[in-house]
Amino acid sequence: MTILPSRARCRILAVALIPLALAACATSGSKRGDTAYVARDVETLYGAAKDKLDDRQPKLAAALFDEVERQHPYSPWARRAQLMSAFSYYAASDYNKAVEAARRFLEIHPGNKDAPYAYYLIGLSYYEQISDIDRDQKITLQARTALQEVVRRFPASEYASDARLKLDLVEDHLAGKEMQIGRYYERSGKWIAAQIKFQNVVRDYQTTSHTAEALFRLVETNLSLGIPTEAKKYAAVLGANYPGSEWYERAHHLMSKHAPDAVAS
Repeated sequence: MTILPSRARCRILAVALIPLALAACATSGSKRGDTAYVARDVETLYGAAKDKLDDRQPKLAAALFDEVERQHPYSPWARRAQLMSAFSYYAASDYNKAVEAARRFLEIHPGNKDAPYAYYLIGLSYYEQISDIDRDQKITLQARTALQEVVRRFPASEYASDARLKLDLVEDHLAGKEMQIGRYYERSGKWIAAQIKFQNVVRDYQTTSHTAEALFRLVETNLSLGIPTEAKKYAAVLGANYPGSEWYERAHHLMSKHAPDAVAS
């Protein structure tokens, strides 16, 4: 279940089909119901695959695009079919096959003009699988790596612009996981373990929505450890960056109650 908001699927459909269809207007007179993998000329087979995609049958489309490559591996249509297969798997929510197909395209055609889209499709396929923070975040980390690769390789592309927006949400998600674990440690009285998690958020995810709370929790845990000078340091950073926030008000109240000398000094 994806919890990050995304309208990528509709947008990517439009983006993908325009540059990739190319000569697909020479689509077929094949029957729409014909999905048997019999030998067919490349244009008819590609046209049948595109018809299935247009009819919102992406799994059948993917199988037919794969068949284009299998039956006509040396045709220029095979290259287009590889990437259209990856997109079709993505549209069918078969993300593992989408990643596999996109990577195969990049292995065979690393310098192709559609390589940026293939990298982007890999990032989207991981992004769409991000689950809630209660679960393992391996997929979230893979999404971050893949989206960062799009930005690194193609910084001026339209794909990089969208990847940057998604990276912000991915970072917020990862910070949320760190906070969840940190709060658990804090409730268990494991102050040092909790601090490590909160410090990770402040250091690695400082532009996310969780930073103010992480600073407050560092005030809290340092007071619990009997280190008011460290608590004061984090309270000061919190006040400087989030002066009107609930977290600063709570930190100021804690400092006034439990370390008034540190507040006054």
